[in-house]
Amino acid sequence: MGQNQQAQYQDVELELISIQDLYKSFIKECPSGSLYLHEFKKMFGVQTGTPESDYMDNIFRAFDMNNDNTMDFIEYVAALNLVLRGKLEDKLRWSFKVFDSDDNGYLDRSELRKIVKIIYRIKKGSVLDATGTVTLTSDQVCECIFREVDVNSDGEITLEEFVVGAQKSPWLQSFLTLDVNPNGYVHKFIENSSYSLNQFVCAFSVFICV
Repeated sequence: MGQNQQAQYQDVELELISIQDLYKSFIKECPSGSLYLHEFKKMFGVQTGTPESDYMDNIFRAFDMNNDNTMDFIEYVAALNLVLRGKLEDKLRWSFKVFDSDDNGYLDRSELRKIVKIIYRIKKGSVLDATGTVTLTSDQVCECIFREVDVNSDGEITLEEFVVGAQKSPWLQSFLTLDVNPNGYVHKFIENSSYSLNQFVCAFSVFICV
């Protein structure tokens, strides 16, 4: 995603979406007022047992701010707001939460390797090094990330190391970028909205950073 396009989407005010219409769509699909994991995956057309399914588990957990295993409308809008208007640092902090599955405040090689392999499979193994000439294995990607961000070489990546290192590394930002496009009722909402398809897909594309 280019910088101009990114700036365009980040400049979009959340108010351009009719919150009432969005809420009506949300309640129509989730009458209980809560979005469950299986519904979240269905919204994005993700099938259980795929690499995307494992990834979406982590995405959902990161958006579930009160840890009740559901996403309510406030959390839903907060996720949308992050994607539309969040700064790179905000997205990286959220990305770290996606990676930090045990929520202990740091990433070790085992933890990082697990999520890297998921992203690697989704990208179908087409991951190049910083020069753009050498195709990397998933283990090599993991080691490259450690070299980029583990500044004290202690084998653990803290939140601060991750954020600072990723901000300085276009290669890492490129690897972390991942789009999963929505379908179903999201597109139905678009049909009745002044919000453009490209803007809406951008808003609901689940990615780590851009």
